Amino acid sequence: MRYLAILLTLLPGLASAQQAGWGNVGKPVDKPFSWTQPLWPSFWMAWTPATLAVFVGIFSAMAVLTVLEIRRPGGDERRGVLGLTTTRGDRLFITLLGTSYIFMAWLGLIGMPLWWPLALSVAWGVFCFWKV
Repeated sequence: MRYLAILLTLLPGLASAQQAGWGNVGKPVDKPFSWTQPLWPSFWMAWTPATLAVFVGIFSAMAVLTVLEIRRPGGDERRGVLGLTTTRGDRLFITLLGTSYIFMAWLGLIGMPLWWPLALSVAWGVFCFWKV
């Protein structure tokens, strides 16, 4: 009964919100979101949401590695399946290099969409930090 009373008190507010513009929530927008449209058209570099996400990801990974290096200095050296003695930074570099090759090969051989190479790249990154 209490919930019904709360609902009945909120009902006039919901109706006025509908009249004030909430009815436009599901309607299409004039300018839809695009991963390839520049964020700042007059800027010297074409920063799209995709390039921004890549750079934020790389710098976030470097920040995490910096925090790990401060907590446990020495780089966590180990010898992996490739026969290389690698540190955390080396493994990040190998991951980024392999990821770029995965995406370039996918674009050259198959094309769009890029969800499968993203999954392959995440798997490659897990493999590199786990076994290399």
